Amino acid sequence: MTRSDRSANVPARTRGGMSRRRFLGAAGALGASGVTLPSILGSARVGAAPRPARRPASGDAGSLFFENWPEYIDLTEDGHVGTVDRFIEATGIDMTYSEAFNDNNEYFARIQPVLGRGETIEPDIIAPTSWLAGRLVMLEWVDKLPLDQIPNAANLRDDLVKPAWDPSGEYTLPWQTGFAGIAYNLEVTGRELTSTEDLFDPEFKGKIGMLTEMRDTIGLILLSLGVDISTIESFDEAAEAFEKLEQAKSDGQIRSFTGNDYISDLETGNFAACIGWSGDVASLSVDNPNIRFVIPEEGGTSWADAMVLPKGAANVEQAAKWMDFVYDPEQAAQITAYVQYVSPVKGVQEEVAKIDPELAENPLVFPDEETISRVHTFANLSEDVEAEFDEAFSSIVGA
Repeated sequence: MTRSDRSANVPARTRGGMSRRRFLGAAGALGASGVTLPSILGSARVGAAPRPARRPASGDAGSLFFENWPEYIDLTEDGHVGTVDRFIEATGIDMTYSEAFNDNNEYFARIQPVLGRGETIEPDIIAPTSWLAGRLVMLEWVDKLPLDQIPNAANLRDDLVKPAWDPSGEYTLPWQTGFAGIAYNLEVTGRELTSTEDLFDPEFKGKIGMLTEMRDTIGLILLSLGVDISTIESFDEAAEAFEKLEQAKSDGQIRSFTGNDYISDLETGNFAACIGWSGDVASLSVDNPNIRFVIPEEGGTSWADAMVLPKGAANVEQAAKWMDFVYDPEQAAQITAYVQYVSPVKGVQEEVAKIDPELAENPLVFPDEETISRVHTFANLSEDVEAEFDEAFSSIVGA
């Protein structure tokens, strides 16, 4: 199958499914309400995916196990050959691709006893969100990437080189990225919104939503207060943001703290505005142009899910081949056309234009350099400071 044939058959992403960000948002909401994912999903050993896709290859090129989030890669369906199958065909590597990565905190709780004892987990690659990837780097529970075996790593977006969660740039390669900012319903607000301060405008009292993802909610408030979230080292530096959030809740400004279910509240008008994720609004705005997304003038937050090698991973050479494969712009474009998040790979926009010209012009999927320059990544927090942040945020969200 030629590139043009394959590109023409990339399936549109099914929005009704539980995508990576939708699952993360739902998980956050469950955690805030005192319900944990293990109680719903059942306990599972690391590497025992609910529905792993194992596709044997011929030959003896070795094997690879990648544990990722749900609905986060293009599949082999409707005449389109998915990324996993294209990789197997190209390399002969016997690959297992699992969607068992359901929630950062839950996943960390599963791997902590194993890696903490100096033992290895089953997956060769996992894709935690950047803050957890940074935590694993600090704990020395991940190995350096064999970058000399990943020449396409040179295609990493310039703004993601040596990021806050991986200052040396030796341990992670982002899988997908996105932004948090202000999502709003123009029909309800009656005006365009531009600032995080708009979320605290008494005009919208009782019609504001905040995310249960702490780094996005607190991060946006801190940026509006002039705090550089990429350099925070103590709770005291963020205390004012927590106080402002707590006061807004006490005053009735905030209707609710949500996971990804903010989408329905935006559409129905229960929310005039809320903190939201760019990828969600990218899909919503197609059918409802009143749903808007903006990076606040004070700045927005950025997130990434980053591929890392858990300490002692067995199949490093095969992992390097996978990372090199998906960092080829042509291959990365197939993934972007399906998941519609912001690719970390340079050159993808030109390739997506061959698949879906309209998507290639979507600024929420392909933001310009000026937009990227206005988003910031939360600093890595030490274990004790992380606990302080979590405790303070939980007391507000769950009170």
